[in-house]
Amino acid sequence: MEAATGMRLAMDNVTIFWMQLLLSCIVFTIVAVWYAWPSLTKLSRNSALIPLLFLHVPRYVGMTLLVTGMIDPKLPREFLNGAAYGDLLEAALALASIFALRSNWRVAVPLVWVANTWGFLDLLNGVRGVLRLNVPSFDLGTIWYIYTFYAPLVLVSHLMIFWILIKSRSWKQ
Repeated sequence: MEAATGMRLAMDNVTIFWMQLLLSCIVFTIVAVWYAWPSLTKLSRNSALIPLLFLHVPRYVGMTLLVTGMIDPKLPREFLNGAAYGDLLEAALALASIFALRSNWRVAVPLVWVANTWGFLDLLNGVRGVLRLNVPSFDLGTIWYIYTFYAPLVLVSHLMIFWILIKSRSWKQ
């Protein structure tokens, strides 16, 4: 019992944050490989991209970073603004891409490239900011779950979208 208590005390917020983020990446990768990918390969390219893009539409929730009292006020406003508005733009691009794919517009696939590239770069920029500022050491409130649960899901879906786009010529239309 004492050893377990000592172990629990040894884990700080930063360690728990990165452990949860890593485990979420592993879990979502397993789900993607075992379940999502086999199902997506049975669909046309456009139909396979749509559910993956829908995972990005809720990125508007990142605007919560700008709500007073929801996150540590010591976090730099520049970081919070960049993350919030970058996510909002990704949500809009993902939704526009879904409509374009469903309507079979000529610009659909190029729009998916733009949305996915923007979203992926925004995610990488967010990770850079998290590392630079040591964000897990701040009071994140419920935003903790966005970083440790939702961001890994988005990362895995970005990689899946890129793979479909790269294999686009061989993917069944």
